[in-house]
Amino acid sequence: MIAALHGRVIVKNADSVVIDAHGVGYEAFTTRAAHEKCLLDEPCFLLTRLIVREDALTLFAFATEAERDLFDALLKVSGVGPKLAVQILSFMTPDNLRAAVASEHADSLTRVPGIGRKTAQKILIELKDKLPTGLDAIPGADVSSINSDVMDALIALGFSVIEAQRALQALPIDAPDDVQERIRLCLQFLSR
Repeated sequence: MIAALHGRVIVKNADSVVIDAHGVGYEAFTTRAAHEKCLLDEPCFLLTRLIVREDALTLFAFATEAERDLFDALLKVSGVGPKLAVQILSFMTPDNLRAAVASEHADSLTRVPGIGRKTAQKILIELKDKLPTGLDAIPGADVSSINSDVMDALIALGFSVIEAQRALQALPIDAPDDVQERIRLCLQFLSR
């Protein structure tokens, strides 16, 4: 099994990278965080998971161990394949995915392209008891209805789901419960 890759990035495609590791070029499909970590013609280290199918060997790459662990958990959900699992992890940070599962917030998952309400519910049900729980499992992640409205507004303004989630996580603890004020604070954060 190929557990990690370390080498020079020689090709960067829309959803994958090719890493030259001692003269062998390995193509790996990446999450957004892993893709952003890789700079062309620079050394890069990625954690990987090799998926063996009857007709293909496909390598998937991750920026962190948390991403790889959640990828493995998502693959155990019926109807979720490796490409959809990577898609989910490209649109949601590991903390946000854990928070959505812990709070049973299906709307967070339905924002991911390719995930409908039924698949989102299935993911929530099947992962509920398989992900870590407790305070350290969902640091600073809040998927309240107010933050859901703020996220919808930021996405409508053209920001990605991950950018919106980062802005929400950056809100001060004492941020007011007013949606418009939270949007203003998020826009200030995103304009930096």
